[in-house]
Parts: sequence; C-alpha cells; structure tokens
Amino acid sequence: MRKTDRPRSSASRRTPAFTRTAARCASAVLLTGSLALVAPAPSSYAGASPVQASGSRETAAEGCDEGPAACHGGVRWLYRYSYSLGVHPFTSPHEVRRQLTDHFWLFPVSGACPARIRPADECDLLGGNPVRVEAVGATLLQIATLPGHDLGDGLHIRFAFSRTFGFHYLVVSAWQDRPTRCTRSTPCAVASRAGAWALWKVLSATLAVTAYAA
Repeated sequence: MRKTDRPRSSASRRTPAFTRTAARCASAVLLTGSLALVAPAPSSYAGASPVQASGSRETAAEGCDEGPAACHGGVRWLYRYSYSLGVHPFTSPHEVRRQLTDHFWLFPVSGACPARIRPADECDLLGGNPVRVEAVGATLLQIATLPGHDLGDGLHIRFAFSRTFGFHYLVVSAWQDRPTRCTRSTPCAVASRAGAWALWKVLSATLAVTAYAA
C-alpha cells in the first residue's frame, strides 16, 4: 500500500506547480490583451512641435518646412491625424518609413513619382499634382505641394512614424506657407481635411500590412 501511495503523493506535489505555470500564462495573455485595448498613441505626438529630419533636405523659401512656428504670421496646423499601424514588435519605425520611401508605389496617390524617392525629388502625384520631397529622416517623410497642385502650393505634409510597446503609429501633420484659394473657402477646406483623413487612412492600412515585410 505504501508503494502505491508514493506516486500519488508525487503527482499531488507536481499539480500546484502546473497550476502556477498555467496561471502565469493566463496572466500574460490577459496583460497583452489589455495593452492592445488601452495602449495610446505616443504622447510626443499629442500636439507637440514636429521633430526635425536628419540628413539632407530642401529648405522652403519662408522656412515653413520646419513647422508652423517657423512660418510668417504663426500659421497653425491645417490638420494632424494619428493612425495605428498595428503590432510589429520586431520592426522599427525607421524600417516602416524606409518601406514607404523605397517602394513609393505604396503611396495611395503616387502617380508618376519614382519608386524610390529622395530629398529634393520633384514629381507629380495622381491627377498631375506636383510635389517636392522636402525631407526624408530616420522616422519621417515630408513633402510640399508646388504651383499647379489642386490644393495650391506651399502646403507641407509630414508623415512621422513611431512605436510604443510594439504598437506602431503614423501621425500625418499638414500646414501651409500662406492661405490658398481652397483654405480660404470653408467648404473646400472642410472637404480637403476630410479627404486627407480618408486618404491617409488608406495609407496606414497599407503600411500595417507591408510592415510585416519591412
């Protein structure tokens, strides 16, 4: 009887250890799920001034490529939208940015632009809208509209990439050198901002998928 009791005693000692291991796994799963629900966009993008790009860049005549604070008259943001690119814990924001600039056909309205864009490049977006690449930094891309663009020239758009706890984000900010015919018109300005939000939403959805190959 003693011989048959010993295995039962050994199994009973292993049971609490197994239970503790299962509890740890369950806690990890719950923690991951909680982060997915509550993880916010990085605080550095919640209204802070835009970061400057590294490397070579083309400077605008009025210095507005540095951000609204550098513009004459203290121009404000036209819009500033934040999008989630999903969870990519093994991919850096730099790699996501490079995925876009090295494969610019991923851009929803890439038009006649080259597949790989560099600072100072000029090309036409879809519909014959000319732009210039103002800056390509480690985690950002910035372009500016040129004369002949449907929204007017002197519009600067910055695409900034970041990562927090494996969650990637894209923040798109826009400002201008001076008011244009479109931004002076309330209906046109509202339609432009709504169209921009939808357009960059398409871009973020594209990058959320291609980031796995970055």
